[in-house]
Amino acid sequence: MTNATLSQTASGHQVLAAAGKKYLRPGGRIATEQLFQWANFQPGETVLELASSFGYSAIALAQRYGVKVIGVEKNPDSVARARVNIRAAGLENQMEIIEGDIFHLEAIPGKFDYVLAEAILTMQSPPGKAKILAGIHNKLKPGGKFLSHELLARDKEEQIRSELAQVIRVNSTPLSEANWILACETAGLQVQKHQTGAMALLNLRRMFQDEGIVNTVRILGNVLRHEPIRKRILEMRSVFQKYRNELGYIILCAIAQ
Repeated sequence: MTNATLSQTASGHQVLAAAGKKYLRPGGRIATEQLFQWANFQPGETVLELASSFGYSAIALAQRYGVKVIGVEKNPDSVARARVNIRAAGLENQMEIIEGDIFHLEAIPGKFDYVLAEAILTMQSPPGKAKILAGIHNKLKPGGKFLSHELLARDKEEQIRSELAQVIRVNSTPLSEANWILACETAGLQVQKHQTGAMALLNLRRMFQDEGIVNTVRILGNVLRHEPIRKRILEMRSVFQKYRNELGYIILCAIAQ
């Protein structure tokens, strides 16, 4: 989706992507790095990444840790672009992006040492979360690890859900720390480690850390030049600011029972 074709119904992550933002995790790279430390990836192990988009994070995993990665992505255009990126990185023998639906993980053959889902479950309804988590459990080897990075609502869950839905254009449903853990454990995923912190998605200092100086300047330029993007981002930022004491991130490492 380009700046010119940004629609009124575009989701929050599509708006941010149109602005040029590449890193869309609520806790930023710092939280993801902690998650990866807990994972303790070993060369040759297998990772299933949900909603892989253009494949950037999957490629980084394969390069950095020597793991084998299967990514699942619903958008065919994103799948095509991810495959080009994989070829450019010379990783065709180490990873693959499959066009598929995260609600139907049973269609993906095999079981995995890890399943990675970042900023995916927040966007689903409670029944949707339960279905995806059950599918994740079924794709993990016994003792395999589920790695999750999601939006946290420390309080006012329903109020936040209602206002986020209006500005993100998705029925975003962040949960409390206790409810995220409960959702995992109901699906047979025993939470081994978890951490919470401040939400950093539109924090300027964290954006420089996540995106780098050049891309952050490019993002700010796009926001200033394109009124539809600017309007939507300011709407999102307003809600984030309103609930700055309630909104945060949570990362979890859970073991398949």
